[in-house]
Amino acid sequence: MSESGAHDIDLGALVPDWIDWAAAAAELGVTVAKVRTMIREHELAAAVPRPGAGQQIPADFIQDGLVVKGLPGLLTMLHDGHYDDRECIAWLFTDLDLPGRPIDALRENRGSEVKRRAQAMAL
Repeated sequence: MSESGAHDIDLGALVPDWIDWAAAAAELGVTVAKVRTMIREHELAAAVPRPGAGQQIPADFIQDGLVVKGLPGLLTMLHDGHYDDRECIAWLFTDLDLPGRPIDALRENRGSEVKRRAQAMAL
């Protein structure tokens, strides 16, 4: 993405539901410290969705008590391509004619095309 591209995007409007780290920890059955580690290791991504809010995680990153299948590998790939968490979240929640948004494809176990596109972008 461009230097300012994702940083100008209103993530609060783009991502419908956000949860704080404590709620994510509860859903995943882990500690808040583990959630922090998961964010640092790119298993999850977090951003400030609106001014005044603390860092939060898109609720759609967790499904049935687990991190959405394929998300950690995709986040690592995007980070390797020099995307930050905010840019990763913006990309995942932007409609790319997959059909739908990349996060929806991951949640529906249709991650192959998402990974192919991310790989092409990260190069």
